[in-house]
Amino acid sequence: MVVLREDAPAPAPSIPQFFAGRSVFITGATGFMGKVLVERLLSTCREVRKLFLLMRSKAGAKPLDRLLALKRSQVFDVIRERCPAQLDKLVVVCGDITKPGLSISPDSLVALEEVSVVFNCAATVRFDEALRPAAEKNVLSVIRLLELCDQLPGIQAFVQVSTGYSNSEHELVAECVYPLPSALANMLASTLATPDNTSDEEVKRIISPKPNTYTYTKMMGEAAVAEHRTRGYPKHPFPGWIDNYNGPSGVIFIAISGLLHVLRCIGYKRADLLPVDMAVDTLIAVAWETAIDYAPSVRVYNCSTSENPTTWKDLRAALFDVCGEYPLADAVWYPTCLFTKSRFIYETVKLLVQTIPFHVIEYMMRIFTQQKARMSPIKLHGRLCGMNDVLEYFMTREWAFGTDNVRRLRARLSHADAATFNLDPSTIVWKEHHKNFVRGCQLYLSKDKPDNLPRSRKRMRRIYLIHRTVTILLPLLLIYACFF
Repeated sequence: MVVLREDAPAPAPSIPQFFAGRSVFITGATGFMGKVLVERLLSTCREVRKLFLLMRSKAGAKPLDRLLALKRSQVFDVIRERCPAQLDKLVVVCGDITKPGLSISPDSLVALEEVSVVFNCAATVRFDEALRPAAEKNVLSVIRLLELCDQLPGIQAFVQVSTGYSNSEHELVAECVYPLPSALANMLASTLATPDNTSDEEVKRIISPKPNTYTYTKMMGEAAVAEHRTRGYPKHPFPGWIDNYNGPSGVIFIAISGLLHVLRCIGYKRADLLPVDMAVDTLIAVAWETAIDYAPSVRVYNCSTSENPTTWKDLRAALFDVCGEYPLADAVWYPTCLFTKSRFIYETVKLLVQTIPFHVIEYMMRIFTQQKARMSPIKLHGRLCGMNDVLEYFMTREWAFGTDNVRRLRARLSHADAATFNLDPSTIVWKEHHKNFVRGCQLYLSKDKPDNLPRSRKRMRRIYLIHRTVTILLPLLLIYACFF
């Protein structure tokens, strides 16, 4: 029902004012984007009442243990130093997105009645996930969460985190929920009935024209939100690239570690990679707009760097330049990476600079060392190849994303909100961003200590000399072997 009021509407509250005294429910809070979302809400919206975080038991750790581990995360270093009491606002809700009713207890459901805003960040981000599990985590979980929200009286905004590539068969991706090829219920039922041992060829036939099960099920998840919207409940999907270690960030980290030396990639194509803090700021602003401005139809917000693009070639050059100044302490070789769209060149170079060296290292370790490595070099090589295979589709194509809704939202923010919540990709200084990325790899992935930086630079100079020697001598040896 829509009520028309004759009185003039009150000025919209600022984003911090809107969240003041309100409680938020977040799924996927232990993921990469979820952690940043929690940190931004606590640091920018100081008066937020509570953040309820859905967690399940995992690897022997109970939800409460996982909450304590989350609070110890480096992402909260500044909060722990300046306002540690903010972390007391984090409340764990025991549950599981793959279970009916999310496996939430009646007592927890009562506690959730004070929630005003829901962020659904939970999903499987494995591009090569089997079809049925992917549907359970990316589609069925969305439906279950929407049904749970129907029981909560104070919900004002539901923000579904998706991916801009859920409609990657379109070169121009508009800010809308694209229609499914058939009814959602039928597609979901057939997907859930697909055996896990279904052949890759059959899965490709089912999901065509989607490149993988991730984008296929994310498309269905968006449709689930749109379909639920027709019940008169204000929910809006948010497609946008999720920066995590199963995507390009993982490839980049491995490349600057000196482990990856060839990729099937077209260097001049746009690399639409958005800094996670900008994506999360957009999420928060979307929730604010959803609550204060009810829309008669589903709104989609494409978060994209199309206003300030960079290419894969520029990204590679900038990252490797930064690596000379901030090398990883555990880098195994000098960072270099050949881009090629030729399958033949890719397979040939991969054989020479990755497959053969990894196998040699494996056999030498077996002969000369008794200590078992954490991961077999051959298995590691298999993972590298698998990662390239799933990302090849995105690194050899480019898309144009419509961003009218995000532009309008950006223009709507007050000066104070715009200063706190950056939704403008034109402000990204890519050189600085690449530097911060490499520094983050050092501090948070490799766990390098800042004091070790001079030693790491010295070590990288030695590795560079070895690299140059090998690249000069190897061709000469090949020529000698062929002609003498």
